[in-house]
Amino acid sequence: MNSGILEEQSGEKDAPPAQPGSTFEPEPAGLGNEAVSHRTVKTYVMRSGRITSSQERDYEELSHVWCIPYENKHLNFVDIFGNTNPITIEIGFGMGTATAEIAAAHPDINYLGIEVHKPGIGRLLGEIRARNLRNLYIIEYDALEVLENMVNDESVNAFHVFFPDPWPKLKHHKRRLVQRPHTDLFSKKLAAGGYFYMVTDWVEYAEFALEQLRKTPGLENNYTAFAEPQPWRPQTKFERKGIKAEHAITELFFVKKEKTADD
Repeated sequence: MNSGILEEQSGEKDAPPAQPGSTFEPEPAGLGNEAVSHRTVKTYVMRSGRITSSQERDYEELSHVWCIPYENKHLNFVDIFGNTNPITIEIGFGMGTATAEIAAAHPDINYLGIEVHKPGIGRLLGEIRARNLRNLYIIEYDALEVLENMVNDESVNAFHVFFPDPWPKLKHHKRRLVQRPHTDLFSKKLAAGGYFYMVTDWVEYAEFALEQLRKTPGLENNYTAFAEPQPWRPQTKFERKGIKAEHAITELFFVKKEKTADD
């Protein structure tokens, strides 16, 4: 999500304890910056945007608690969250405001946010502390490599992809996140009945993604074409800017089909 840098937070607060009942012990974060992604075509670019003092502080103080280091090892979500609640993964949460709002409104769902933008990670860590959230963790790394190497097949109940980079130039379409074979990977990781939910303010990208998702094995559209707005999704600052610029907000909602005897 490309939501831009929000205003600096203020006020010192105590760092939250680790998830109650969890046996997961996070190591110091930083692998998101130090480890080298081997994917040749990236779906993102590393932005050198300004990081505020509060975002830097929250990153330094809280990343060792709520950021999971990238490693070539499958995650055990029960160990991490201390329960068997459904798992939602958000790819590219931007500044994380909507992510935190959704997690706070649904304490019975576990959330894993994947992002490479340090200011946004710092901002979301501050939201986790301010809201005392216990159902939200972060991985700072390439999302596709995280899915390939850290997430078990059929272990995810939902994917949220809100306002991904549309890469509008034709020569850059290969960088788009929502296209095959990436969507095949999402389908592979989704449990039966799980959903893939995308929102964009770029109509051409929405049309492109719709065709890609329609062609993805295991996924079926929950609507005839584009989806209705989901009432539980909060509006973001980036979305409000798009609406002000008269960009159409388009949504896609696909569901993982139940397996049949022929599968």
